[in-house]
Amino acid sequence: MSDSSPVRPVVPVLDVWCELQCPDCRSALEDVRALRARYGDRLELRLRHFPLEKHRHAFAAAQAAEEAAEQGKGWDYVEAVLGRVEELDRKGEPFLVEVAGELGLDAEEFDTALIDGRHILIVDADQAEGKAIGVSGTPTYVIDGERLDGGKSQEGLRERIEEIADRLLAAPGA
Repeated sequence: MSDSSPVRPVVPVLDVWCELQCPDCRSALEDVRALRARYGDRLELRLRHFPLEKHRHAFAAAQAAEEAAEQGKGWDYVEAVLGRVEELDRKGEPFLVEVAGELGLDAEEFDTALIDGRHILIVDADQAEGKAIGVSGTPTYVIDGERLDGGKSQEGLRERIEEIADRLLAAPGA
């Protein structure tokens, strides 16, 4: 029996290993926005969590980002929190709930999610996978098996990601 369903083109994936209390990740935000604007649905940008121990609110922020994604505003939330890293440093978890309210998300559900830890396994899995592939800091990008470390410098990384993405999109079957 033949399957007549249309074959979905394979979309290249860019994993963005990020930490929402990281100033370097905030600096990378412009590049991430530019990549999202340039490629739209032709490149899947996946936020991957890599909370660093030196930032005490990073693990909660990663869980909050997952709750925002569940409520349909993942990237909006990530951008809002990264844009105000200093406030997260000062205010901690109440800030995470505050941002959710500002974006029209269910802030009460956010608070509950942070208390009950419903997204901990996702964050733990991301962190374990990151360690397994050699992520040691944020931001780190992985596309087509190539790891690009943005923690040292963002210089030239967007161009390299675009080269790889363009090559993948030009490949037969893409």
